[in-house]
Amino acid sequence: MLKQAQPAVIPLPAPKLLIGSRGHLGVFLWALAMVLLPSPSRGIILAFFTLGVLTLLYPAALQRLARPRWLVMFGILFLVNLFFGVSDQPADLTVLGLPLSSTNILTSLQMVLRAMVILLAADGLSSSVNIVEVAGLFERSGLRGLGFSIGVATNLLPDLRQSSLNAWHSLRMRGGFRAQWWRGTQLLVVTVLSNALRHAEQIVLAAEVRAFRPELSRSTPLRKGALDGWLAAGLTILGALMIFG
Repeated sequence: MLKQAQPAVIPLPAPKLLIGSRGHLGVFLWALAMVLLPSPSRGIILAFFTLGVLTLLYPAALQRLARPRWLVMFGILFLVNLFFGVSDQPADLTVLGLPLSSTNILTSLQMVLRAMVILLAADGLSSSVNIVEVAGLFERSGLRGLGFSIGVATNLLPDLRQSSLNAWHSLRMRGGFRAQWWRGTQLLVVTVLSNALRHAEQIVLAAEVRAFRPELSRSTPLRKGALDGWLAAGLTILGALMIFG
């Protein structure tokens, strides 16, 4: 019997990206320039504007940034700069009976906004761009081996986080933080460091078995998006007008 011919399967083209890896990388560099280049008098306004743009582009990153541990860190950063910041201006305000300087308040707010923008831009870049593409960018720039190191560090983070949680729960269930909490903390740090070194050694041995050499590493091109050029041009012009205008 003759077999019925199967119809040929035509693969569908991959959907075209609106913002590719180049666009996300450009947004990251633009955000750094917006919070690091302007003068202190415009720093707060530009930081708020940059934070709004990043919120529109990476709403999920803003949700992760609003977790309690980050809010506590931002509060500590604000208080440290408020009370221990270097300022020549005398105290001209009184808040809850404490003499404060308005310059220190503005500087502390600017530092917090700057940290938020940098963390939000880094989180958006890491969640939108493949680490292989970032490693390939370093390889094309002549930094041979740095891309491999970044890939190793990135792939190592989930394992370290899981092993750290396992060590934490094991010590806590055995009462390691009750009577001798300092000794338990030392054991936790030693366990995390030893696991990190062990995982790194395994990755290095696997690379040596496969005869890996930095000069033979291949660079992966960055993905292009339909709006990358327009996005880069618009953000560059807008940033230049707001910083130097």
